[in-house]
Amino acid sequence: MYSTRRAVTKRSAIVVSKQFLTGKLHGVSVTRTELDYDGSIAIDISLLKAAGIKEYEHIFVYNVTNGERWETYAILAEEDSGIISVNGAGARKAEVGDNLIICVYENIPDNWVVMPKLVYATADNTICRIGNTIPTQTH
Repeated sequence: MYSTRRAVTKRSAIVVSKQFLTGKLHGVSVTRTELDYDGSIAIDISLLKAAGIKEYEHIFVYNVTNGERWETYAILAEEDSGIISVNGAGARKAEVGDNLIICVYENIPDNWVVMPKLVYATADNTICRIGNTIPTQTH
C-alpha cells in the first residue's frame, strides 16, 4: 500500500528568467554548402571556442546577405581552417561568400549580469575582435 501523504517542503522562491544572447559569431563567411550532408553547420573549432558554442548546441543563423533566418545545431570543422559549411536543408538558404551572424541564447535569471562572448570575424573567418558589449546605437 502506498502512502498518500506528501512530504512538506519549504516554499522556494520563484526565479524569473529570460532568454539572453550568450554567444555570437558576427560576420563569418560561408565557405561551402553541402545539400546532401547530415544537416547543421560545420564551424571552425577555434571560432566555436571563442564564442562559447558547443558541438551540437542549438544555434540561430542570420544570413545578412539575403535575409534568411533559420535554426540548426553546430558541428565541428577543422580547427583554424576557417570553415563555415552550411549543410543539409540550410544549404538552400546560403551560398558561398554569404555573410552570416550565428547566435546562441540561454535562459538566465533576470537579475544576473549578462556578459555574452561576441566574436567578430574578417571575410576569411579569422577573428579580428572579441568583446562582451555592443555599443549603444545612436541617431
